Amino acid sequence: MSYNRFAYVYDFLMKDMPYDKWLQMVQDFKESFGIQGKKVLDLGCGTGELTVGLAELGYDVTGVDLSDDMLMVAREKADKAGVRIQLFQQDMSKIEELGTYDIITIFCDSLCYLTDEEDIKNTFEKANEHLKPGGLLLFDVHSIYKMSQIFMNQTFSLNEEEVSYIWSCFPGEKPNSVEHDLTFFVQEDDSDLYSRFDEFHTQRTYPIHQLENWLREAGFAIKEIQGDFSGSRYTDESERIFFINQKI
Repeated sequence: MSYNRFAYVYDFLMKDMPYDKWLQMVQDFKESFGIQGKKVLDLGCGTGELTVGLAELGYDVTGVDLSDDMLMVAREKADKAGVRIQLFQQDMSKIEELGTYDIITIFCDSLCYLTDEEDIKNTFEKANEHLKPGGLLLFDVHSIYKMSQIFMNQTFSLNEEEVSYIWSCFPGEKPNSVEHDLTFFVQEDDSDLYSRFDEFHTQRTYPIHQLENWLREAGFAIKEIQGDFSGSRYTDESERIFFINQKI
């Protein structure tokens, strides 16, 4: 999934996301599992908000994303923050020769952009290959509840001075998938004119038991499954499901 022009409005649209909670989660699980090293691989890093945030906390961070545009924004962000990160354009299900890490993260529902079951399995296997013994794989996905009850057949809109959008959600072709049809109107620099562009994205999630099976097959012990940012077990109405896994 390549984001094209979407990369340049992504941070504006995601400005209210609780990035600090994701960062704290990494800190908390590093401590609770006694992880001594500070090498982190951030898969699906996007514009690098979490990648840069981790670097600012003293982690040795490598970011991977499929979108060159996203990585360009991430590089600009790292340079502005004065932190050093490595960035690679690779498919998370096919990562190669990136070394080994203490922690691998796949946050902000990035895994949901893999709509093929084999790609999910391959991502777990590749993550295992790139983790040190006892290393952690931390990721989150949209819940089936969120896909079916919050996204499905809904239209969302935003009307602000710099960016406006119309975002419509439709059932996807595969089980538990949603197609996002987005139309953006972005203000041109120093102008009253707006340019329009369209994006089409597909996301898919999977039953929790299915993800558990694939994780075990890939060589992980599933330590916790949490709902939202509660720090507690998920419920039937949790919107985001967190998996905390350790390489066996």
